[in-house]
Amino acid sequence: MRIAAGADHAGWPLKEGLVRFLMDRGWDVEDFGTFSDESVDYPDYAQKVARAVADGQVDRGLLLCGTGLGMCISANKVTGVRAVTVHDVISARLARQHNDANVITMGARLVTEEVAKEVLATWLDTEFAGGRHQRRVEKIQALESQEF
Repeated sequence: MRIAAGADHAGWPLKEGLVRFLMDRGWDVEDFGTFSDESVDYPDYAQKVARAVADGQVDRGLLLCGTGLGMCISANKVTGVRAVTVHDVISARLARQHNDANVITMGARLVTEEVAKEVLATWLDTEFAGGRHQRRVEKIQALESQEF
């Protein structure tokens, strides 16, 4: 599985740790930046990762900012992206099982690196349940086509 990672300046330190964690687990990671604590605008990095997911260049995306919220809002503007802000393993598992979420966002100011690793691992290791949830994901996709 190929993962795209991106962060703004607030999420940069956590991104660095999570990219190493993913690579140590054998995942193929494409890091879209940022690469320092110099102030940047989170929508720029959300767009890069979200487009890589939507275009099929990668399988899933990871985005980090101070809260995860701005990244989530921005990523969800890209057709085909189902981004969720998650800070616990239960939400991570259900986001995959029920919503087939393909981008996860987290707040670097809200979780420790250890919690973030556990959440990310759960999200990556969980499969979409399909069934009745497939119908709901298809309705989300229909909403996108109506709007765009």
